Amino acid sequence: MLAFIVRRLAQAVLVMLTVALVSFALFQFVGDPVANLLGQDATPQQREQLRRGLGLDDSVLAQFARFVGHAVQGEFGLSLRQGRQVSALIAERLPATLELSLVAAVLALTLGIPLGVYAALRRDGFWAQCLMAASLLGVSLPTFLIGIGLILVFSVTLNWLPSFGRGEVLQIGAWSTGLLTSDGWRHLVLPAVTLATFQLTLIMRLVRAEMIEVLRSDYIRFARARGLTNRSIYFGHALKNTLVPVITITGLQLGSLIAFAIITETVFQWPGMGLLFIQAVQFADIPVMAAYLCLIALIFVVINLAVDLLYFAVDPRLRAERTTDVG
Repeated sequence: MLAFIVRRLAQAVLVMLTVALVSFALFQFVGDPVANLLGQDATPQQREQLRRGLGLDDSVLAQFARFVGHAVQGEFGLSLRQGRQVSALIAERLPATLELSLVAAVLALTLGIPLGVYAALRRDGFWAQCLMAASLLGVSLPTFLIGIGLILVFSVTLNWLPSFGRGEVLQIGAWSTGLLTSDGWRHLVLPAVTLATFQLTLIMRLVRAEMIEVLRSDYIRFARARGLTNRSIYFGHALKNTLVPVITITGLQLGSLIAFAIITETVFQWPGMGLLFIQAVQFADIPVMAAYLCLIALIFVVINLAVDLLYFAVDPRLRAERTTDVG
């Protein structure tokens, strides 16, 4: 187990260094930070002084080492667009993105798994067929189109829910949340449903396919031969084994929810990291872009590591293989 964790951590460090190299390359090849900070009217002396102050006269290797050292401390310099510390901007926007992603993930899991099980157990039924047809739409339609459709129906036509913003939030220390206010929940519903739709339908289809495959296996036939009830077979044996591959996909999708909330946040003007990144791209705000890439990579690495450990704990075959290898 320890060797497994050490190997995964080494891989995680390698991935983060690669992402750091890509982020560092943005500073080298996209725009001129000196021109962005001083403008076109600066004198050559001012430009040279700022270049020395930023360390741009050092070798590329020294600059990369300094970049990695600052990134480990969560420092990416000043935003070229807002003139504030990037770490402060990320800290302000991170709660909104995590809140939206968490609610969308809970929604996708709590609906996707039961619906997938139902579609597998009643796969020839009318409602199961309707679910599968609806899942095709959820997988096929682009996120921005789903968001615009929800706004048109529930905000413009019915006037039930707000179409943009985060609503009223409460500040708890450095953390802001809208989950403790009714207005915050009203603003959260449409973006959360929009972000969760693709993940929900994907999980439902995956659970259905895995459940059907498991129900065809030999040990399910043996369980029926022993006289076990359908409830015990479906939920005590089949579902448990169905969820083993679902864990991996769900973990990766959670990272995707955070990384690709950009479109949803743009459609609903949700003040999260995705909207901040879009604004940074439009302005070529390289420090913000670099910080976003590193943060998203870190989130993916941490989630993948947690999924690997959970997969190792849930699947007894992996533990048996490790034991055999050691022996």
